[in-house]
Amino acid sequence: MSIKENLLVVTNTIPDTVTLVAVSKTKPMSFIQEAYDEGQRIFGENRVQEMTEKWQEMPKDIEWHMIGHLQRNKVKYMAEYVSLVHGVDSPRLLAEINKQAEKHNRIISCLLQVHIAEEDTKFGFNEEELLELVSTKEFKTYKHIKIVGLMGMATFTDNMDQVRREFKNLKDLYTKLKNNYTDFNILSMGMSGDYNIAIEEGSTMVRIGSSIFGSRN
Repeated sequence: MSIKENLLVVTNTIPDTVTLVAVSKTKPMSFIQEAYDEGQRIFGENRVQEMTEKWQEMPKDIEWHMIGHLQRNKVKYMAEYVSLVHGVDSPRLLAEINKQAEKHNRIISCLLQVHIAEEDTKFGFNEEELLELVSTKEFKTYKHIKIVGLMGMATFTDNMDQVRREFKNLKDLYTKLKNNYTDFNILSMGMSGDYNIAIEEGSTMVRIGSSIFGSRN
C-alpha cells in the first residue's frame, strides 16, 4: 500500500483524542512530503542532524518531535525549532534544554521518559527518581521548559499481557503526577506494534513509523 493508504488505515484506528506522531526517522523527505500532503503535520525523528536538515527543507508548519535518546551536546542544534522532546531521561539533560531554549527566548515542551520495560536497553527514570526530580528546587526554577507529560516504551516482546501491564503502570504514574501538575496533558506510549493496546490503556499520543512509511532497512 502507499503512504497515503497506510496513513488512512492508521488514522482510522486512532481516536480523535489521540495525537499521531508519524515517525519519519531514516525516511527521505519525499515520504514526509507525501504524508504532509495528506494532512499530517507532526513528525518524529531520532537524530538531531537529520531532523535539522528536514526542518530546513520542509514546510514550516510542521511540528518536529525529538523521539530518540538525546545527547546533551546536540540540544543546541534543535533548540531553535523543536516542538516536543519525548525522551528527557536525566536532570542534566533537562537543565541543558532549559539553557539552550533560553538562548532562543523559547519555552520547549518536554516529556519525562519513564523506564517501564523489562529491558536494560531502554532509557528513563524509575518512579522514585521521577518523583524526586519534580520535587527539587532546580526543577522549579526552569523558566524555558514546560513538562507536559510522560513517555515510555514497553518491552519488545510477543507477550501482549506484559506490554499491557507496563502501559498500565505508566498510566497510573501519569495520573498520580497529573493531579499535581496542571500542564500534564500528554502520555506518549505506543508504537506500530502495540499502539492499540497503548490507546486502550490511556495513551494520548502514539509514535508510528513502519505502519505508515514501511519497514526500515
